[in-house]
Amino acid sequence: MWIRVAAAAIAFATIVTACTSSPSPSATTTRLPAPDPAAAYDFPAAPQVLEGPIDPALAERLISPGTSVLNGVLDTGAVDDIAATGDARLAWYLADLLRFFQFGQEQELLIEAFVRVTGVDPSVDPAFGLSPWKSITDHLFVWDLPAFPGYREAKARVFVQVEPGWRAFFDDADADIDWRVVSWGGVFIDDRPAGSTEPCPRGCIPALDDPALTDAAGGGWFPDDGTVFGVVVGDEAVALPKNVMEVHEMVNVTIGGRRLGIPYCTLCGSAQAYLTDSVPAGVEVPVLRTSGLLTRSNKVMYDLVTSSVFDTFTGRAVSGPLREAGIVLEQVTVVTSSWGAWKQTHPGTRIVAEDGGIGASYPSDPLGGRDDDGPIFPIGEADGRLPVQTQVVGVITPDGTPVAFPADEARAALADGVAVGSNGVVLVTDGGGLRVETEAGDPVVSHQAFWFAWSQFHPSTEVWRRG
Repeated sequence: MWIRVAAAAIAFATIVTACTSSPSPSATTTRLPAPDPAAAYDFPAAPQVLEGPIDPALAERLISPGTSVLNGVLDTGAVDDIAATGDARLAWYLADLLRFFQFGQEQELLIEAFVRVTGVDPSVDPAFGLSPWKSITDHLFVWDLPAFPGYREAKARVFVQVEPGWRAFFDDADADIDWRVVSWGGVFIDDRPAGSTEPCPRGCIPALDDPALTDAAGGGWFPDDGTVFGVVVGDEAVALPKNVMEVHEMVNVTIGGRRLGIPYCTLCGSAQAYLTDSVPAGVEVPVLRTSGLLTRSNKVMYDLVTSSVFDTFTGRAVSGPLREAGIVLEQVTVVTSSWGAWKQTHPGTRIVAEDGGIGASYPSDPLGGRDDDGPIFPIGEADGRLPVQTQVVGVITPDGTPVAFPADEARAALADGVAVGSNGVVLVTDGGGLRVETEAGDPVVSHQAFWFAWSQFHPSTEVWRRG
């Protein structure tokens, strides 16, 4: 049988949102509290998994129109059939449905099905009471269970209902995307034309294309102790205020005669800068946009021109024509600093104008401390070497070793005259921030991020600690 809820809005009522832009008129969003970081939890051992294809009739049912997310209809017969298989691989699909049915009888049925296919009761997880979906998905991330054959198509059937603009991503069967760890961030795709200042009709995180820039004197509107992300290309420095980046999360801009795309993942505390004109001749310069999807709590960005998805942490194209062309965008360093210290060190810097050049008004703290207590989307088990929200300066050293420098600890060491370095690189101050050089003084690309994010995407990272 099918269960129908009262309205599509209810289907979204308890869903986490990852952004600050206006939600769809047909959707309401709430901020999920983070679990207590001190609450220890040992994930149970992974369940045994079956091999081979799933039952053809069930496979067909998973891609049929039985479940309609937008209409709040869950095909409970399909959920019962999944539970009866005892196939733990199908738990990934159950978790996908839980993302959109986080309430009432539907949620209970999906949780029960998860218990039946895995043999694990997740309710003992301290995070479960806040979000069964996050808890269950964290279990799956830790277990790293294989997905069942046909999983991408079944997941597409659910997700493309929510946002048809994701169709091109799912349609690329050769995409180097781990669909298991892709989730919805609570907003829709930003597919507005390049240069558009119009809002997305249903709610997206709107990129800011070619913002107006003023000189340092014209940046008096921004407080000296306010956080900026500083970028230097050639002889030109630009400061991007954090509050502006929290609203847009993506800027396409020309600095030092080069074209850049600058994503800011608020969930990861990570601003990065990519030279989008570093593509080979004959490839159109990408225009970076926010898709509305997440992978391990990191934003999924894509190219508006080709609908190719990029790995936001590495700049590597993982789907579409740009993946086929082997595109990896070149990065430049982003320094997290205070505005006062940045402009003192870079007196010729420019800064985004108070209204962004689009007549906007930016609150001083758009997110209201949303990410202060830990990741609010699934990441699995965090690397315990540092607290999850520790700000680290991350770098891939010339010998290929990822290294994380805890920012506050490193800054204090430098202030005491203690050298900070590892694997042939050293940390140096830049304004109120930090960047990386070789021991010979040559720049090495670096950026700052939350520890949980850096360690997820570079699990073999070394961690510098003061001796």
